[in-house]
Amino acid sequence: MRGSLDGLGSSAPIGAMLPAIFADDDLAQRFVAGLDEVLAPFLVVLDNLDAYFDPALAPLDFTRWLADWVGAETEGIDPGADAAGGGVGAGAVPASTEAGGIGAGSGPASAAGAGRAGALPAELRLRAAVAAAARLHRVRGTRRGLSEAVRLVFGVPPEIRESGAAAWHARPLGPVPGDRRPHLHVTLRLPDPSPADHHRLDTLVAAARPAHMPYTVEVIASAVAERTTDR
Repeated sequence: MRGSLDGLGSSAPIGAMLPAIFADDDLAQRFVAGLDEVLAPFLVVLDNLDAYFDPALAPLDFTRWLADWVGAETEGIDPGADAAGGGVGAGAVPASTEAGGIGAGSGPASAAGAGRAGALPAELRLRAAVAAAARLHRVRGTRRGLSEAVRLVFGVPPEIRESGAAAWHARPLGPVPGDRRPHLHVTLRLPDPSPADHHRLDTLVAAARPAHMPYTVEVIASAVAERTTDR
């Protein structure tokens, strides 16, 4: 809450802080009561400031700001679309960040049927992406990091094919694993894909791939796709 609200009481009323001579002064008390109504929202924010920096509890607009602050990969996540369609509302996500993010089995997961078949609410995916941002930065540019970034945005793990490989040999000068020409191909299976999904995936892979790696993406239809944001 960062705006005025009728009837919101102040946690630190000014009238109680005035010198005793003004305690029974009706004009003074009514005057500072008006100031209490203006300042009450600010005091509420300060009293709950820690919740604003918890992606599971922060207001939705503040969570978007947190995403920019921590550099979360949120391309294509539009909580506003869910709100217009009656999706999960602000504050509906329970606190569960001790394990590094919003865990499986949280309340909003029960809304997995909202929107497209199997799609998790965009708000939940946004909060999960913010909660996992610091962890994903540590594996950015790796196969695991790319897979996690795509899964958090779309709710479905991608299929990744790449040119890199590793092997060992008992003798020197063994065959070099992998392909000589670097390449990366990401396939995403969605129950009801659209052209927008291809653009979202392309933008996300471009940001999360190794900087030197040429890539291609593909979005195809899948009869069954389980979406999840668990770790």
